[in-house]
Amino acid sequence: MEQGQLVVVSGFSGAGKGTIMKNLISKYPNYALSVSATTRKPREGEVDGVAYHFMSNDQFEEMIAHGELIEYAKYVNHYYGTPRKFVEEKIRQGKDVILEIEIQGAMKIRAQYPDALLVFITPPSAEELRNRLIHRGTESLDVINQRLKRAIEESEGVEAYDYILINDDIDTCTEKLHNLIRAAHQRTAMHMDIIESIREDLRRI
Repeated sequence: MEQGQLVVVSGFSGAGKGTIMKNLISKYPNYALSVSATTRKPREGEVDGVAYHFMSNDQFEEMIAHGELIEYAKYVNHYYGTPRKFVEEKIRQGKDVILEIEIQGAMKIRAQYPDALLVFITPPSAEELRNRLIHRGTESLDVINQRLKRAIEESEGVEAYDYILINDDIDTCTEKLHNLIRAAHQRTAMHMDIIESIREDLRRI
């Protein structure tokens, strides 16, 4: 069985990552969206184990101590992290696992999984980003301003990503992301064919 592809999707808060992930999961059967753990409080309508695994600081720090997270970071005063077990099991089963995480976590993933595909999603402009955060209506103006300041820092690390996708249309961006993941499978398969060929030639020398 072909192993699944590990995909990291990052982007500014308000870039539309969550909607794109939902589109991808609903449209194509081979994706598994990793559910992150977090210490922030649930927003209205968010279900534990679906949106996030919501937990206390003590619970989160216990997972850190036992090596149960692939990566974790603190963002706007809350912990966020990726549980290891789910990710590695799904990849072995041939599922393409998508991690929706921020830039610090993405760099930790790249260090552990060099073949991971890193994609950064951005709106077409700063003004559009601000408008989306305001219209979301889930956070105070102070928190929105914190997120905008954080976006400045994040913009300085995007060169480490494999691709940058501009989300000016949800459906178009979803299809572009799907095609990039399919191409990553071909890339890996092609490289493995080359390695197998070299291995066989070396055995005959």
